[in-house]
Amino acid sequence: MQRKKAVVDTKIESAKISKGLLLIHTGIGKGKSTAAFGLLARALGHGMQAVVVQFIKGRSDTGEEAFFKNAANLQWHVMGDGFTWETQNAENDLASARKAWDLVQACLQDETVNLLILDEFTYALKYGWLSIDEVVAALKNRPPMQHVVITGRAAPQALIDVADTVSEVNLLKHAFQAGVQAMPGVEW
Repeated sequence: MQRKKAVVDTKIESAKISKGLLLIHTGIGKGKSTAAFGLLARALGHGMQAVVVQFIKGRSDTGEEAFFKNAANLQWHVMGDGFTWETQNAENDLASARKAWDLVQACLQDETVNLLILDEFTYALKYGWLSIDEVVAALKNRPPMQHVVITGRAAPQALIDVADTVSEVNLLKHAFQAGVQAMPGVEW
């Protein structure tokens, strides 16, 4: 343990950079948004100003929104129309994504926003609603101390390339596969 402590202490000592981070939670497993909301709790606990923009989710009855809705330092925006296989309206889905992106762009220029969570954002790229080049440029030009968390499956390589931390959540087993319905407090 003394040797391990020395190694860890050396790594901590060599970490000198202070900057806003771009984090991505991707993969086919459950828990990407949940992890982002854990970071939200941490940021709010430090008195940070935070904004959540949900790109796909169209419901405002989730446990996380109910829990965080009275936080003084938080703006929460449900901008989606629901799952794309439910909406079956590509034009509306595109328009909703563009409207959400307009809000995000304003946040990415606002130095008072310390943490910005783009929940289910990767789908806007996967379905071609937004240009990866436009997104990467905006992320690169955000305020230097602003943290951004992006969630969703199939994060494109260009997004992964500009990220500071990327976590891939894998699925080993899910209750839904056994016929269990989405449960409040766990799934939403």
